[in-house]
Amino acid sequence: MKVVTFGEVMLRLAPENYLRFVQSEKYEATFGGAEANVAVSLANYGADAAFVTKLPAHEIGQAAVNSLRKFGVDTSKIVRGGNRVGIYYCEKGASQRPSKVIYDRAGSAIATASVNDFDWDKIFDGVTWFHFTGITPALSDETAKITLEACKKAKEKGITISCDLNFRKKLWSKEKAGKVMGEVCKYVDYCIANEEDAKDVFGIEADNTDINTGKLDRNGYISVAKKLTEKFNFKGVAITLRESLSANDNNWSGMLYANGEAHFSKKYAMHIVDRVGGGDSFGGGLIYSLLNGYDAQKTIEFAVAASCLKHSIEGDYNMVSVAEVEALAGGNATPSVSCGE
Repeated sequence: MKVVTFGEVMLRLAPENYLRFVQSEKYEATFGGAEANVAVSLANYGADAAFVTKLPAHEIGQAAVNSLRKFGVDTSKIVRGGNRVGIYYCEKGASQRPSKVIYDRAGSAIATASVNDFDWDKIFDGVTWFHFTGITPALSDETAKITLEACKKAKEKGITISCDLNFRKKLWSKEKAGKVMGEVCKYVDYCIANEEDAKDVFGIEADNTDINTGKLDRNGYISVAKKLTEKFNFKGVAITLRESLSANDNNWSGMLYANGEAHFSKKYAMHIVDRVGGGDSFGGGLIYSLLNGYDAQKTIEFAVAASCLKHSIEGDYNMVSVAEVEALAGGNATPSVSCGE
């Protein structure tokens, strides 16, 4: 079973620890991006995962490729060309100060890619699952066309398609997102969202819920999932439920709505090391579970546990094993010290 993810991998530049941008004299350089993060998660679980994008042929582009290869991601389908790798600057939040992200991605290789760069018939040979997020079609009108073409070809080949709505207001308006994603989601089997995505993209929201007050109403989320399912005939809708107590401490859980039933995970009280990639690790856990035939409850427990663990790891990538996720999902929420056998 092979999975293909499609999107942008970026260079992440971050001040050390909790320094602000204006304080920092040096930045740590790593790589990450929504769909790349999902591919790394799946590869770490032992799945056959390939990442598709376009990257420059120069050394920074190669460094991005290498960052994926070392975790076992298949990079053979990455198109080389263009002039630059997109960059994002990430300042960690602390206490009541929120995180801050500044993007410098205009004119990146994938944002300037054309439909002719990708041979989806060849890319999808032997593939079981295709995953993308709402970030990719937001990069340019052309990447929106590429994403739609990929979805059509995947559907033609009987490939399961998942999409994380991942609305980014810095990339496009709610109106344009709704129009483009409304067309793309006609081909999607499994939709992933957070508390705000369904509202921002499709105007669908949960009643009686405010993530900033820590108040979540389960019936509201069931209603959102039902409406999304009715609109697009999804096989499943997975929603992450974040209750923000501060920038460092959140409650974290999730819901999978499938076959007319809602399945909620247990709730985790998280102390956050790095929240970037938290939603992507949820997506990776969800895809892995569904590929392996887990039932709905086990699927949402695995996905939420995987994402919970990611919040304890620096960087975009979720570097955990299936055994570690299963230990947490199975009830081992209190870490113990291990110094070897």
